[in-house]
Amino acid sequence: MTMGQRRGSVLSLGVSAVMVCLAALLLSSVLIYLCLDSVYQTDEQLVYTHVGCLPQHFKMANMKNCTPWLQCPQINAEVRTLQLIGQGAVKKVFLSEWKGQKVALSKLTSLDYLEDFLHGLSMLQALQGSLVVQLVGFCLEDHVIVTQHHPHGSLLNLENVLAQRQQYNTWQIRLRLAIEYVTILHYLHNSPAGRRVMCDSNSLEKTLSQFLLTNDFHLVVNDLDALPEVDLSRNLLVKCGHRELTGDFVAPEQLWPFRSSGQPFSDSVMPAYDEKTDIWKIPSVTQFILGKTPETELVRFHLFQIHKECKEEDPKLRPSALDVLKVYKSVYSAMVQHNSAVRDML
Repeated sequence: MTMGQRRGSVLSLGVSAVMVCLAALLLSSVLIYLCLDSVYQTDEQLVYTHVGCLPQHFKMANMKNCTPWLQCPQINAEVRTLQLIGQGAVKKVFLSEWKGQKVALSKLTSLDYLEDFLHGLSMLQALQGSLVVQLVGFCLEDHVIVTQHHPHGSLLNLENVLAQRQQYNTWQIRLRLAIEYVTILHYLHNSPAGRRVMCDSNSLEKTLSQFLLTNDFHLVVNDLDALPEVDLSRNLLVKCGHRELTGDFVAPEQLWPFRSSGQPFSDSVMPAYDEKTDIWKIPSVTQFILGKTPETELVRFHLFQIHKECKEEDPKLRPSALDVLKVYKSVYSAMVQHNSAVRDML
């Protein structure tokens, strides 16, 4: 064999090896996309499957039948408190157990917050559905509420949970969680209990703590102690608390308008506002949910315009939660179709 023939043979082998590597890489990419789609489709079926219980009934995992909400005698006799897992101004929350099922038992911390506690319970009762944490029972005598326990905790834990379950750490799952967050806002703004505003949202951390991550990686809203009603037909607007709010996270209309003139804050003078305060906060919450990964940069690019509209100084110029939701879903569909086209090309 001549030197030229040997060089040709080596070159041919090199090209073949490169082609094999490229084929393997492309095949692995296809498999990854297929797996991600499978995960998404499976989760999509789980979240929107309603338990089908009658009103004032509940049904958790491994339960064959729906059960009426627990009342005082059952809670006192059958619910066993295990450990404290959370505490706020209004409630202490204990991981508890009922007939082998893990539940969260919330107990009023002080009678000073009884009105907030009862409001939260009334909202839980009125808004039960796939987007709201499941009510298991309550006892007004002891100021106790029992709800379904979600081990992943609040949306604050998202990055830690995704680090442990890498198969869910995809742009699809992250964007879907953002879609569910906006879906919940849309539901609250058009709820059976009227147009409700999320007032426990004066910081990013506080807002994230209002949502729970379910085992199958979906969102439910949990803390409903501060959901005042807006009713424009009755000229009914809201103010989130009686203290001055500050910072970039809250909407401009929630800030004391006379601060620059040196006039001290007065709750009686502070103007009220509507649900568009929730819209202002959407971009910040979604940025947190998307995280900082190369894959989600494209998602951010597609959401730039709607997020810009959410940050309009004039609340009347901001989109509704439904408007935002439509854009989010459109972006998701377009990106899935793009990935499908890439797979077809491969």
